[in-house]
Amino acid sequence: MDLFEKFGIETENKDLYKVAFTHASYSIHHDLDYNYERLEFLGDSVLSLIVSEYIYKKYPQYEEGDLTKLRSNFVCQNALIYYSHKLGLQEYLKVSEVESNLTKNEVLSITADLFESFLGAIFLDKGMEFAKEFVSNAIFKYIDQERVFFEDYKSSMKEYGDAHEIKITYEVLKEYGVPHDKTFIMACLIDGKQMGVGRGKNKKEAEQSAAKGAMRKLRIGRK
Repeated sequence: MDLFEKFGIETENKDLYKVAFTHASYSIHHDLDYNYERLEFLGDSVLSLIVSEYIYKKYPQYEEGDLTKLRSNFVCQNALIYYSHKLGLQEYLKVSEVESNLTKNEVLSITADLFESFLGAIFLDKGMEFAKEFVSNAIFKYIDQERVFFEDYKSSMKEYGDAHEIKITYEVLKEYGVPHDKTFIMACLIDGKQMGVGRGKNKKEAEQSAAKGAMRKLRIGRK
């Protein structure tokens, strides 16, 4: 289905949306001078603002820390991947999967970027009110349902370590990829012994994955 028809977008700037769905690998291998990274940067800020305003008004009893944790749940990578697939944004992605040696998991994570780059394009082209309407339709229902997209496994591991007087640390095992699109492999160590390994697009995400692996190995529940 046509992108503009699907999302009710009337525009004279279709090239902007073409940029929003073009991954750097596709640009490199097709000699293009654009990709979605700048729009992703913009969309990230727009998304944070819109979600922040919504939860600020919805939960007047929440303090800053609670609002920050709540917002993180709805703008994390898992959430963005979910939104993108629900909206079918991956259908419009231009990525050189074979040429850039991207794994299926890496292509999956790219769909998280798409939500932000598409939102960035919408904001530039249609303005904040249209962007709010788009986010409202795509996300607010999950906030109202209190859907959980993000589990703070690192905090749970810290609680476990404090309770048992053991040291929990994290170590980079490997990192690869170009500077703007890296993948990190991290280990969760308990008193220096490797207990879990995880990967992510940044160190924090990889640490969370490693902590999750450690919890599974230790057979401890989340708190």
